Amino acid sequence: MATSEVVYQGELRCKAKHLQSESIIVTDAPIDNHGKGEAFSPTDLLATSLGVCMLTIMGIEANKHHVNIDGTQISITKHMGTLPRRVTKIEIKVNVPTLGLSDRQKTALTEAGINCPVAKSLHPDLLQDIEINYN
Repeated sequence: MATSEVVYQGELRCKAKHLQSESIIVTDAPIDNHGKGEAFSPTDLLATSLGVCMLTIMGIEANKHHVNIDGTQISITKHMGTLPRRVTKIEIKVNVPTLGLSDRQKTALTEAGINCPVAKSLHPDLLQDIEINYN
């Protein structure tokens, strides 16, 4: 079964539908590439997917250790290169607002996050600059 369907809406905008849940994502080309920048660009989604995947896998690991990481936040910065135009670097800053974690738990959460499926699916030339802070 297909995962999603995408329809080109015109003016460099697409509507993607997740078939299982029927949720919708609209994308737009960025201003620096002929678009309006009114929604996530495809490369924004790529960078955001890394952050979401990290948090999801960290959440699974937290559950294994009976740790609550609710409220964890990630700031994502995408860097574009040229020739060819592509994402060259994704900066991820993670803030985990959990007190009382052991060093072992922090290590387990960190390893889970940096080894998430999206991180492992990206080309090795794409720099993943990841900082995880436990506050």
